[in-house]
Amino acid sequence: MDYSTLIRDRYSVRKFSSEPVTREQIEQLLAETQNAPTAVNHQPQRYLVIASPEGMEKLATCTKYTFNAPCAIMVCCNRDEAWSNPYDKKNKFEIDAAIVATHLMLAVHNMGLGSCWVGCFDPQKFAEAFNLPATIEPVALFPIGHIAEDCTPAKKHSERKAAAELTVWETF
Repeated sequence: MDYSTLIRDRYSVRKFSSEPVTREQIEQLLAETQNAPTAVNHQPQRYLVIASPEGMEKLATCTKYTFNAPCAIMVCCNRDEAWSNPYDKKNKFEIDAAIVATHLMLAVHNMGLGSCWVGCFDPQKFAEAFNLPATIEPVALFPIGHIAEDCTPAKKHSERKAAAELTVWETF
């Protein structure tokens, strides 16, 4: 599928079929996210793949937004490996993770699967439940699965502000 179609047709899937996602599909998704750029190419992203029913039950104690998906990927970042801007000293781990997460979200759709970017989770509870080291920060959760036949985009999915409302042009 061409890029314009991919970004136009992707939507947040909140209803999945019971069909499992294979390990090969997950490995392909992770391989495709390796092309995502990160600041100074430090590649601080980390992934936690949650693929067992027990793991998904544990995940449900950290967020109510699992949508009964058969598996999920939490995009995390190692803060100690991320680049910091020398001017303002800000660590760019969240930006790196967001870029990687966007690549993952689009790769999922391109594969014919569905996902939803979930930011509403308890990061401390998640870190404890999945034994994350202190330097690993969970950033974005993606329940992933085959899209249920009766799943449709949310009502506000296609509502977009006009480009003119979001853009300021410098005179040139």
